[in-house]
Amino acid sequence: MFETRARVKRVFVLADEITDMVWLQNYNPLHSFPLSVLLAATPVLFFVFALIVLRLRVYWASAVTLLLAFLIAALAYRMPVISVIAAAVYGFCYGLWPIGWIIFGVVFLYRLTVRSGRFETIRASIASITPDARLQLILIGFAFSAFLEGAAGYGAPVAITAALLVGLGFDPMRAAILCLIANTAPVAFGAMGTSITVAAQVSQIDLAKITQVAGLQLPIFSLLSLFWIVIALAGWRDAKAIWPALLVAGTSFAGTMMATAFWLGPQLPAIASSMACMLALMIFLRFWQPAHIMLLKKRTPIFSGMIETPPLNKRNVAYAWLPFALLTVMVVVWGSSGFQKLFAENGLFSGTVFLIHVPFLHGVVFKTVPIVAESALYSAVYRFDVLSAMGTGIFIAAILSLLCLRMPWREAGSVFKDTFHGLKWTIFSIGLVLSFATLSNYSGMSATLALFLAQSGGVYPLLAPVLGWFGVFLTGSDTSSNALFAPLQATVAHQIGVSDALLVAGNSLGGAAGKMISPQSIAVACAAVGLLGREGDMLKATIKVSMVFAVVSGIVVFLQTLW
Repeated sequence: MFETRARVKRVFVLADEITDMVWLQNYNPLHSFPLSVLLAATPVLFFVFALIVLRLRVYWASAVTLLLAFLIAALAYRMPVISVIAAAVYGFCYGLWPIGWIIFGVVFLYRLTVRSGRFETIRASIASITPDARLQLILIGFAFSAFLEGAAGYGAPVAITAALLVGLGFDPMRAAILCLIANTAPVAFGAMGTSITVAAQVSQIDLAKITQVAGLQLPIFSLLSLFWIVIALAGWRDAKAIWPALLVAGTSFAGTMMATAFWLGPQLPAIASSMACMLALMIFLRFWQPAHIMLLKKRTPIFSGMIETPPLNKRNVAYAWLPFALLTVMVVVWGSSGFQKLFAENGLFSGTVFLIHVPFLHGVVFKTVPIVAESALYSAVYRFDVLSAMGTGIFIAAILSLLCLRMPWREAGSVFKDTFHGLKWTIFSIGLVLSFATLSNYSGMSATLALFLAQSGGVYPLLAPVLGWFGVFLTGSDTSSNALFAPLQATVAHQIGVSDALLVAGNSLGGAAGKMISPQSIAVACAAVGLLGREGDMLKATIKVSMVFAVVSGIVVFLQTLW
C-alpha cells in the first residue's frame, strides 16, 4: 500500500517537472499581465464558441474547456498538477451535490404531477385566472419564478416555471428563454438573501448598507426584465395592449422590493415582492381583462397529463397545487437560519454534515495567483450535508406529494427512473462546468481577468458589474461570484474614491444579468422542457439580452456614483 502511494506521488512530481521544461518555463502571470489575460480568457471564449458556432453538446464543450483550463493552469500558472486535479474534482463534486441533487428533486416532483394528471388541473386553474398568454407569463414566468428564486434558487425557478409554461401551451424553447430572462432581479438577493449576505461577509461592509443600495438598483432591473419578456413574447403592440396589468405588476413588484430591502434586510425582498405582484395582479384581473385575449395555438403533447382534467373546484385545485405548496414549505424551512443552525458546529444534527478539506488545495498558497480574496481562493472545504442540503428538502416534498397523490409505488419508481435517465447528462455537464469554474478560481485565471478590469480607473464603475456578470457565467451562482469578487470591488472603490457598498452591490447586479447565460442555468432549462442538446441555441438567444442587461447595470452603477 505504501509502495503504491509512493509511486503515485512520484508520478505527480514527474508531471510537475515536465511543466517546468515546456516553453512557458520562464512565464509568470504576475510579470506578463497582457499574456496572462489572454490565456485566462481562452477557456471562456472557447466555451462560448463551442456552443454557439461549433454547436457542440454542452458536455463535450465543457470537457474540452476543462482540458484547456487544465493545461493553462499547469503550464502557464504553474499550479501543481495534483492541485489542478484536486480543484477539478472539487468543482465536479459540487456540481453533483448539492446542485445536481436540487435539480433532480425539482424535476422529479414536477414529473410526478404530470404522471398523476394533476398538472392538467394546475394548467386549468391558471387559465381560469386569465386565458391570456401574456398575463400567464407575468404570473408564472416572472412573479412565481421570483418567489422560487427567493426561496430556493439553484436552478429550481427556471426548471419549474418553464415546465409550467410549456404545459400551458408555450413553445418549449421560447418558454425556457423567457424564464431565463425573467429570472434576473431576484438572483441578486439569492435564496433567502445569501448572495448579499456573503458579499457583506467577504468585503467586511455593513450588510444593511449593501442591501439598501441593491434595493435602489434592482427595481430598475425588475421592470426591465418584466417589459422585455412580454414584448419578446407578444411584440410591442400586443404588449402595449396590457399596459394596465404591466403597471400593476411592475409597481407592486418594484415598490415592495425597494421597501423590503430598506426596512427588512436581504432575506425577504424577492419573496415579498413576488407575493405582492401575484396578489395584486390576481385581484386586478378580477375586474379587468384585455380587450383582445392572446391565445397560444397548441399545447405540447409530451407535457400534457395522461388523465382527464377533474372538475375545476376549490378542492381539486388545492389538491393539484399541493405538491408545489409542499415544495414551497420545504424550501422555506430548509433555507431558514433556525433550521440550518441544527446542522452547524455543535448543532443537534451536526454529525450528519461531513466537511472534507480538499487535499493539495485547502490552505495551499499558489505563488502566481493574483490575490483577490484569500478566504475565497485558499479555502477548499467540500460540504456533504445529507439532511440539510436543499435538494433533500425538495426530495422530501416529492415523496410527500407522492403519498398525497396516492400514486402506486411502481409507477413512482418508473417516474424516478425516467427522471434519472433524462437528467444524467445534464447533471454530468453541470459537474464539468463547475469543475472548470473552480479550477479557474483557484489557479488565478478569474482573478487575472478581474484585475485587468480594475485597471480602468475612473470609468471602472461602468465595468464593475461585468465582474459579477463574468463570475456568475463561470460558477452559475451569484453567491459564488460575490465571494470571489466582492473584496476586489471594495478595494477598487477605496482607490478611486466611490462608495464601496455601491460597487459590491453592483457586482451582485451584474451577476443577475449573467445568470441567464450561465451554462448551469441553460442546462437546467433545457432539461426541464425536454430540449437536451439545444444548449447552444439557447445560449445564442440569451447572450445578447444578457449583454444589454450588463450594459444597463453598468450605467445604473455609474450614475449612482454621481449622486
